[in-house]
Amino acid sequence: MDQFEYDRMVEPKSKPKRIRVFDTTLRDGEQTPGVTLSHQDKMEIAIALSGLGVDYIEAGFPISSRGEFEAVSDIASAGLESRIVGLARCIEKDIDAVCDSGCEMAHIFIGTSQIHRKYKLKMSKKQVLESATKSIQYAKDMGLKVHFSPEDACRTELDYLLDICQTAEQMNVKHINIPDTVGVMTPDAMGWLINEIRKVVETPIAVHCHNDFGMAVANTISSIMRGATIPHVTVNGLGERAGNADLEQVVMACKLIHRIESRIRPKRIWETSRIVERLTGIKVPPNFPIVGSNAFAHEAGVHVHGILAKAATYEAIKPESVGTKRKIVLGKLVGKAAVRQKLIDQGISVSDADAEVITSRVKDLADRGKRVTEDDLLAIAEDMTGIAGRVAPIILEDLTLHAEYGQNPTANVVVSMLGKKKYSKSRGVGPVDAALNAIKEAIGDQSIQLEEYHLDAITGGSDALADVSIRIGKNGKSALARGVHEDVVMASVLAFINGVNRIMEGG
Repeated sequence: MDQFEYDRMVEPKSKPKRIRVFDTTLRDGEQTPGVTLSHQDKMEIAIALSGLGVDYIEAGFPISSRGEFEAVSDIASAGLESRIVGLARCIEKDIDAVCDSGCEMAHIFIGTSQIHRKYKLKMSKKQVLESATKSIQYAKDMGLKVHFSPEDACRTELDYLLDICQTAEQMNVKHINIPDTVGVMTPDAMGWLINEIRKVVETPIAVHCHNDFGMAVANTISSIMRGATIPHVTVNGLGERAGNADLEQVVMACKLIHRIESRIRPKRIWETSRIVERLTGIKVPPNFPIVGSNAFAHEAGVHVHGILAKAATYEAIKPESVGTKRKIVLGKLVGKAAVRQKLIDQGISVSDADAEVITSRVKDLADRGKRVTEDDLLAIAEDMTGIAGRVAPIILEDLTLHAEYGQNPTANVVVSMLGKKKYSKSRGVGPVDAALNAIKEAIGDQSIQLEEYHLDAITGGSDALADVSIRIGKNGKSALARGVHEDVVMASVLAFINGVNRIMEGG
């Protein structure tokens, strides 16, 4: 029995074999508080969505502004693989804008719930039905296909909702969409409602689930299992308030758990997520399924051992299948064998002694609350293997820094030079400069020059590991060296001392 067999044992036999993905990142996703996409941004996302394989791109709400109309129009004329949809209320000028923008389909909506009829529309049931009927016919007369939504369907009286859906079907709309506009449904309730609708209509059913109670994806999948075939989704779960059903989760759950296919190219999921993250400015939470930075990251210990033995022990999804790779996060419980194996996987062979030193350094960092990734491990290994197993001519014994606002900092260093301790104190334009000046004075050699200096923060954040690469020169000789530490000054000092040792040893 495979990892998903239990789910398939309880599946209804009426589930669809394939879904058509309706992406609304550019419409509902742009309604995410704080998100404003430029014309160019929308085009870049549309191209990515088409490349991802979505069937429908809801490009926007053309009537809302001149800029929106132009963006939708350019997307509609870009020759993308996806079909382009424009949003419209049951108002003729809205439908005209969709038609004039070049979209082939209009997503027409009108509120049908009692609260929408009474407070927003101030219309009776009969008036809402007449407005919907008139608008659907108008759109069809304009040559548009119609994707019809009874807005707030899930809070609409069932008999009235069924009447609306039957009327839309009689008018030959392309699809009927059932929105859970404020995210109040549960998976059981959503599945039941879709089943009731399918008893009276044969038109393909779409669903548009919001995430106010954190159930948008579950509600969408429950709807699909009851026969809905067109899920509305957004990349990274963007959308108003708590967002919409997440594209990545819906598609991969359908594919891997329920064996329901789509046109989505999974290997482009990670790339598309990063594009949307960059252009919207909304960061994906680290623990977000499938596209979060921790989605395929494993801590040290039992999980790492299992992953190294066979990935499926702790992974339901292969990271490569969605366009990313696994990360091993090494913590305080890491063992030497795991560290050594990870280095071997990266083409680095180390001795037992070196592995012991590297493991100790990893544990030390983890004990200080640092998150140690594979990139950190490689940097530590490169740094540590250069000094492990030998007695270096110069060893840093102690370093203290003193800085006051408006004054150049002072560094005090103690180094062991060929077994003898040397002390020195020096100023500099900054703490790194002061520390390097003090080291040169301690070893009594001012001819050593720092020729190149490069700093990288390996993992990001204010407590990231600093990776300093330098080139130092003396009397025509030069040496490249590297230092890795959680403190920038210490990383710089370690790199400098490593470089001096290489020159002194003829390397």
